[in-house]
Amino acid sequence: MYFATLASGSSGNAICVGEENRSLLVDCGIAAKRVLTNLEMIDIAAPQLEGIIITHEHSDHVKGAGVLARKLKIPVYATAGIWQEIEMVLGDINSEQKRIIDRDIYLAGMDVKLFPTSHDSRESYGLKITGKTHTLGIATDSGIVTEEMHRNLRGCDAYVVEANHDLETLWHGRYPYYLKKRVSGNAGHLSNVQLAEALTEWLDENTQKVVLAHLSEENNTPQMALSTVVEMLRDSQAKKKCANLKIRVAPRHYPHQLITLG
Repeated sequence: MYFATLASGSSGNAICVGEENRSLLVDCGIAAKRVLTNLEMIDIAAPQLEGIIITHEHSDHVKGAGVLARKLKIPVYATAGIWQEIEMVLGDINSEQKRIIDRDIYLAGMDVKLFPTSHDSRESYGLKITGKTHTLGIATDSGIVTEEMHRNLRGCDAYVVEANHDLETLWHGRYPYYLKKRVSGNAGHLSNVQLAEALTEWLDENTQKVVLAHLSEENNTPQMALSTVVEMLRDSQAKKKCANLKIRVAPRHYPHQLITLG
């Protein structure tokens, strides 16, 4: 299994996941042209993409999906509730490309399970993607760590997970009060500390990689997110079980290098 973020943050999100020569895209919140350029940068051929899965309706996760689906003639997968919110945004998607899903699908040779997160959207989901030998957990856009997140994310081989903000930086920053409340609330975004606490429960001896994603440009920095998570994990029992764990930060505007599990 391989994966890479193509963009990450409130300006747009997209994650490529695949095995062998088959791939899927989780969200498409950047322009289709940028998706294709960023795929080329990590040596993934666009014809390998077999579909786009949408985790929720916010524009930083969907705004390029319609154009990309039409250009590559691939389907878009989303729950019925999310489709009600995104259909007008995506534009002319034919019936063959509109795939309404529940919680479990098989795409690009991998099993994909959706589980709820806690975000201020109609519906919002994380994903557990299982290939032939490895499992990737994806969870961004959640104000709290839900029980569903705990159940599905324990023991994955790799993660792309949200470390959105440093709480002190948020509350001393320039955001208006209502936005600070939104970001830090139960339907907002996970802080660096919240994620680190969750990772102490999720990591297992097989875990190889953690990619910190959806960082706030205003209320976080890559260095702050990485140092907080590393420091909180350093003496945890979970970290001791996975001595070769690598923790990285997803770039905001360009792709992370392709990560291959093995």
